[in-house]
Amino acid sequence: MNEHLGIAGSGAIACGLAATAARHGDVLLWARSAASAERARATVDKVVGRFKDDVDPARVTVVTALEDLAPATVLVEAISEDHGMKVELLQKLAAVAGPDALLATTTSSLSVEGLARDTGDGIAERFVGLHVFNPVPAMELVELVFPAAAGPAARDRARALCEALGKTAVEVPDTPGFVVNRLLFPYLFDAVRFLDSSGMEAKDVDRCMVLGTGQPMGPLALLDFVGLDVSTAIAEEIGVEVPERVRTLVADGALGRKTKRGLLTYG
Repeated sequence: MNEHLGIAGSGAIACGLAATAARHGDVLLWARSAASAERARATVDKVVGRFKDDVDPARVTVVTALEDLAPATVLVEAISEDHGMKVELLQKLAAVAGPDALLATTTSSLSVEGLARDTGDGIAERFVGLHVFNPVPAMELVELVFPAAAGPAARDRARALCEALGKTAVEVPDTPGFVVNRLLFPYLFDAVRFLDSSGMEAKDVDRCMVLGTGQPMGPLALLDFVGLDVSTAIAEEIGVEVPERVRTLVADGALGRKTKRGLLTYG
């Protein structure tokens, strides 16, 4: 891989991307605190440990100072779906990035044009949206999104990066939710409304969709996997109505698999 990746974030997407990139080169991963760094280190080690090929998890260096990302040639923001928080971090990344470094966001629903614009003047020329999917090592697709001002070199480098990571990049329009989430979340939340109106058990709704359509995961389990809080944020961004059951669960702290309870329960 010709690029040196620096990733800002310590959640599932950030750690999954770091582990994936470690197959191809050294990676820098930034976490906000020592505790977050420790959790990120453990997550990366766990993900790399699942690989069938021999990958050294030490290729991922976890840091807690943004300045430590300065050597990276591609700096990727990978935090929660909040425009203001993303812009704040992207501005800090732009301040430490080299003049030729690409800036990227892993947003799954926000306007890439808007993020580039609010990050600062001249940023859009070297800005890219890299919507990777969770779990990153297993999912082949990257939705590639460019602001209008992105230059040819930035576009070529972004495509080459996806190829080097073993991903299939599909360039998509900068519309809320891009392609996958724009089409997926109306279906997912309609499954919740069906659950409420049918009186069926959640596991039986999912079983029907898995066995009847060949999907690897039912819609209710998928919402829990994404996280009901994250799913709500995506739905609000793309204009999909969020069922009251989901809002109640989020308010109660039942966010899905990460809290071991959501639309389904987990041992």
